[in-house]
Amino acid sequence: MNRISLTSYRRVTVKIGSALLVDRTTGLKREWLAALVDDIARLAASGTEVLVVSSGAIALGRTVLGLGRRTLRLEESQAAAAVGQIALAGAWSGELGRHGLISGQVLVTLGDTEERRRYLNARATISTLLRMKAIPVINENDTVATSEIRYGDNDRLAARVATMMGGDLLVLLSDVDGLYTAPPERDPQARFIPVVDAITPEIMALGGEAASELSRGGMRTKLDAGRIATAAGTAMVIASGKELNPLSAIERGARATLFRPSPTPVRAYKTWIAGQLEPAGRITIDEGALRALLAGKSLLPAGVKKVQGAFSRGDTVAIIGPDGLEAGRGLIAYDAADAVKIAGLKTEAIAAALGYEARAAMVHRDDLVLSRHAARPDERKVEGSDAAGA
Repeated sequence: MNRISLTSYRRVTVKIGSALLVDRTTGLKREWLAALVDDIARLAASGTEVLVVSSGAIALGRTVLGLGRRTLRLEESQAAAAVGQIALAGAWSGELGRHGLISGQVLVTLGDTEERRRYLNARATISTLLRMKAIPVINENDTVATSEIRYGDNDRLAARVATMMGGDLLVLLSDVDGLYTAPPERDPQARFIPVVDAITPEIMALGGEAASELSRGGMRTKLDAGRIATAAGTAMVIASGKELNPLSAIERGARATLFRPSPTPVRAYKTWIAGQLEPAGRITIDEGALRALLAGKSLLPAGVKKVQGAFSRGDTVAIIGPDGLEAGRGLIAYDAADAVKIAGLKTEAIAAALGYEARAAMVHRDDLVLSRHAARPDERKVEGSDAAGA
């Protein structure tokens, strides 16, 4: 029996399939949702941060609207999503409220996780919800998405969200209890695979088609999600959600497949940042800011001495140390014009300078890679410091 302790993880993303949440005749499965929220509340009480990626808006909306099982036209799907999103958000809010928990709905599209500027916005919003001890309930914005600009399934969306938020575990709850060597409903000799150390081409070849008319995803999309998650250092679990309290069942040893994270999780992302051939701008920092970066902190405007370049928010910029050498590179959280306005300012002065509330970090530590040769201030001669405590 493969016991997986969910409470041992710092940040867990739970994805719920449509078929688990919605009955095609009666609508929302309220008893099941209530039991799942009991599990989520227990995790939250233990100190684990929980994010929810909830399918079911279209499935619920088509039930409310009486659209039956027929194939929907695009505009009908979008209308069903509009109705279903309200009902779904209300259900989540009500159930979480029983435990004194606040829910926050976040609707995203493909571009919100793939385009850097929107990626930073989405991450900042979800980070703030988590910091305020709210439970983010995330779904694709099916009211505006089309087949050309959509994920099309919430498995891959959940993986993008988990990695975007630096999560260390993704749980995919579905109508299957894990990965098999063949579809078990077709092959009685199919062998269950409890642990996957790496998602190889052979593992990917085990992917099948969707087994439910309410779900767009099958095992193939779950394995795609696994590749996204594990490459970024996020473990993944595929487990059945058919029974009540499915997260508790995982911890009790119910059948589930664990996908181990890559042992070198941040390499691809950090290499992407460092490998930009021509940074869009240059940010020169003082001694205090350099010390802060070397200690693993974010770059705050207070430590910035000079801003150069015509960059946009989300672009890669070079960070120049007091010695004139490149200390690192990172994704900038401000457009160039605003970066110039707040350079050298303390955090509490940013809003007044810009005329709106803005994020504290100019370059967040998660979006920063330092050069190997970046020298610590105490390792070289310093002619004064204008440290800003970044």
